[in-house]
Amino acid sequence: MTSERVVLDVDGLRMRYGTTDVLHDVTFQARHGEVLALLGPNGAGKTTTIEVLEGFRMRSAGRVSVLGVDPAHAGEEWRARVGVVLQSWRDHGKWRVRELLRHLGVYFSCYATDRIARPWDPDDLVAAVGLTSRANAKIRTLSGGQRRRLDVAVGLVGRPEVLFLDEPTTGFDPVARREFHELVRGLAARESTTVLLTTHDLDEAEKLADRIVVLDGGRIVADGTADELARRIAGEDEVRWTHAGQRHVRHVRASTEFVHDLFRRHGDGITELEVRRASLEDTYLSLVRRVEAGGAAG
Repeated sequence: MTSERVVLDVDGLRMRYGTTDVLHDVTFQARHGEVLALLGPNGAGKTTTIEVLEGFRMRSAGRVSVLGVDPAHAGEEWRARVGVVLQSWRDHGKWRVRELLRHLGVYFSCYATDRIARPWDPDDLVAAVGLTSRANAKIRTLSGGQRRRLDVAVGLVGRPEVLFLDEPTTGFDPVARREFHELVRGLAARESTTVLLTTHDLDEAEKLADRIVVLDGGRIVADGTADELARRIAGEDEVRWTHAGQRHVRHVRASTEFVHDLFRRHGDGITELEVRRASLEDTYLSLVRRVEAGGAAG
């Protein structure tokens, strides 16, 4: 459950490579138990932002705090509280799935305290990511989708307080993706894990995220819930209905009030009513087009 305690605090983050600025004064926060989706086109700065927060990349300027610690100067105890799922990794091919997770769990056990939970039981973790049938298989024999599930398991071994997921469901089939979504929602709800997610799957972001931050050209161009962004950026809902044999379509901002007025005026004469709210995809595409056209984001 989301609380008011700030877990990720980014203020004025800048990153420069040579003479090129790739992040410009990026500022946002995430709270305890919140799922935050970081969206944007390729090259927007999403992975660079996450790598700074993970402590893998030194920033050029700005202030960053994760669990009250600057990642640039964090120690091993801090790292035991953070989980990372990279876009891909290809080590440990000779290990077996359960064997690797048990081995990694030993490192987290060294840091277990009242504040830092014990690592996941390997069998429970294997089941949580849907790899029970492959628990004794060598990693090099896993399919691409199975390997991606293992990537997620590796990020979860230490029961992290903050979990970074960079394109986590790449290669997942629809069933595996749905199971993963349930896992992420459970982590946030039951264990109050704060999750920072990057994805190009806008449906995934809409299903998982409590809040969405959109990066474009290294700048934050939108920040809010999917509904807030839809109202502010995409703007209008589509209402379709039939009356007196005529099919009608209207685009309106206040669809609930519009539909109420329709029934007040026409009652049972209204049939085949459909209300299509602006989706995150509609909102995102509208926003990116506005930014590319030089318009101000909401």
